[in-house]
Amino acid sequence: MSLKFLGRYKDFGLLLLRVGIGVMFLLHGAPKLLGGPDKWTSLGSAMQYLGIHAFPMFWGFSAAVTEFFGGVFLILGLFFRPACFFLAVTMAVAASMHVGRGEGLMAASHAIENGIFFLGLIFIGPGRYSVDRG
Repeated sequence: MSLKFLGRYKDFGLLLLRVGIGVMFLLHGAPKLLGGPDKWTSLGSAMQYLGIHAFPMFWGFSAAVTEFFGGVFLILGLFFRPACFFLAVTMAVAASMHVGRGEGLMAASHAIENGIFFLGLIFIGPGRYSVDRG
């Protein structure tokens, strides 16, 4: 049985990936965004694993905004490549935090996988079914 005919639906497959991952990041980022300054400071403390100790609330707020609105932009295919770039950077920081805490590669693997996914999407673009239509 050949499934070659599915190649005609690449843009639909890309839409499925964008919406699925976008919804998950929107849901993952919402509690962080709504968590307020204490949550943002806790989240932003991950920057210490990159040697950055200043402004943890700013970095945490930035990560929460990136996850929430990055999810929205993925779903819509709007500001697609910049959103993927910032999401990839956020995932790199998350991975460095897990490794820096001594949790190992298995704990960091989800962030690494998402980061690779976002880097790949930068090259692929949002597809036909998007606001950007890139």
